[in-house]
Amino acid sequence: MSAFVIARVNVTDADKYENYKALAPATIAKYQGEYVARGGEVATFEGPEETSRVVVLRFASMEAAKTWYHSPEYQAAKTEREGAADGQFIVVEGL
Repeated sequence: MSAFVIARVNVTDADKYENYKALAPATIAKYQGEYVARGGEVATFEGPEETSRVVVLRFASMEAAKTWYHSPEYQAAKTEREGAADGQFIVVEGL
């Protein structure tokens, strides 16, 4: 069953964040993940207006998503995000 990683990211240092953006895609591909949405236009239908960058990733399973997130490759990329952005990352099982 597919799993989706949903990230809501508040970029605080755009230049430094570019380093993270350059590293993250290869880690996702290595663990057979794919981008479904990556920082495109966002419209809020209900609730507080969404102002964060929204990224959605698809993995083959919840276990695959967890393996990617905790992988040495992604953790190295994640260190580039520290000090450049904060946010919320969740994973949800798909149908």
